[in-house]
Amino acid sequence: MIADYRRRFWVSVALTVPVLLLSHTIQELLGFSLGFPGDHWLVFALSSIIFFFGGWPFLVGALRELKNRAPGMMMLIAVAITAAYAYSSAVVFGLQGMDFFWELATLIDIMLVGHWIEMRSVLGASNALEKLVALMPAEAHLVQGDKIT
Repeated sequence: MIADYRRRFWVSVALTVPVLLLSHTIQELLGFSLGFPGDHWLVFALSSIIFFFGGWPFLVGALRELKNRAPGMMMLIAVAITAAYAYSSAVVFGLQGMDFFWELATLIDIMLVGHWIEMRSVLGASNALEKLVALMPAEAHLVQGDKIT
């Protein structure tokens, strides 16, 4: 599971770089222009891969939380990335407005790295606990005064 989050993170980060470079907001912020006819289709395609590949664990987790009637963090992330993706896709197909593809991509990247770090730390704590349990004797004796049981 840790390897899966790591793989999804690195693939998503690699795809996020061109999304950021082609984002009009980032270009304005950094003072450069890098556009070409149809660049919005490339950003849409890359963001779609990021959404479905990188966002998959959050979408599946949200469905699991819905099934258990216990919405949590996965639901929150899934709602955020789905709203950003749906609205931005509508903009690509003609809705007036600005897309949020770079925000979508970076949000997924941040959530993936956060879950990857969390899983590593939980696994480390679990391994440490297992090592402590291994140090426990199989049998113990109770000493009360002169009596040993």
